Amino acid sequence: MSVQSYDLLQRILAVFSILLIVKVTIGIVLGYNFYLPPDFNSDFLRGREDYFYGVYCWAFYVHIISGPITLFLGLLLLSEPLRNAYPHWHRCMGRCQGLIALFLLAPSGLWMSQYASGGTAATISLALLSCLTAVAVGLGWNAALQRRFELHRRWMLRSYLMICSAVVLRLLGGLGSLLGEVPSWYDPATTWLSWLVPLIIFEIYQARNPKSKPYRKS
Repeated sequence: MSVQSYDLLQRILAVFSILLIVKVTIGIVLGYNFYLPPDFNSDFLRGREDYFYGVYCWAFYVHIISGPITLFLGLLLLSEPLRNAYPHWHRCMGRCQGLIALFLLAPSGLWMSQYASGGTAATISLALLSCLTAVAVGLGWNAALQRRFELHRRWMLRSYLMICSAVVLRLLGGLGSLLGEVPSWYDPATTWLSWLVPLIIFEIYQARNPKSKPYRKS
C-alpha cells in the first residue's frame, strides 16, 4: 500500500470513528428519558431497584452525565487544527476533561463496577478500567506540566480509548441483541474486549511507528 493510500485510509477510519462516537453518544443522551425518573423496566436499570437508591444512585447519575461530556471534549481535544488555532482553548478544555475524568467519571465508574451485571469478571474489568483511566489521565496531565507533549499525547490517547469503551460496549451489546441468545460469558467478555482490544491495537501501532509526528507545543 502506498503512503498516499495509507494516509487516505487513516483519514477515512478517523472520520468513521468520529461519526460513530457522536452517534452512540447522542443515543446515550437520548436514553436519559429512561433514567429521569428511573425506569426499572429499561435494559440497564432492570433488576437494580433494590440497591439503586443511595450511593449507587449518585454514582449512576454522575457517570451518565460526565461520560458524554468527556467523549465530546475528547473529540475536540484530538483535533489538531483546533489545537493549533486555539491553544488556549485546548488547554482549558483539557483541564476540564482531566478534572471530570479524575474526580467524576472514574470514581463513579469504580463504585458502579461493584454491581456489574456480568458477575465477578465484569466487576474486575470495569474496576480496572476506571483505575487505569484515572492513571492515564494523571500521567498525561503530569507530562503536559513537564512540557513533554508527545508523552502527554500518548497518555491522553490511551485514556480516551478507555473512555470510548462505553461506545464499544454499546456496539457489542447491539451485536448481542442481533444474535439473539448469547452464552453467559458474552457480557463479561465484552467488558474486557471494549477497552483491551483498542489499547492493544494502539500499542502495536505505537511500537511500529516510534517516530510518530510530535505533539506541537501549545
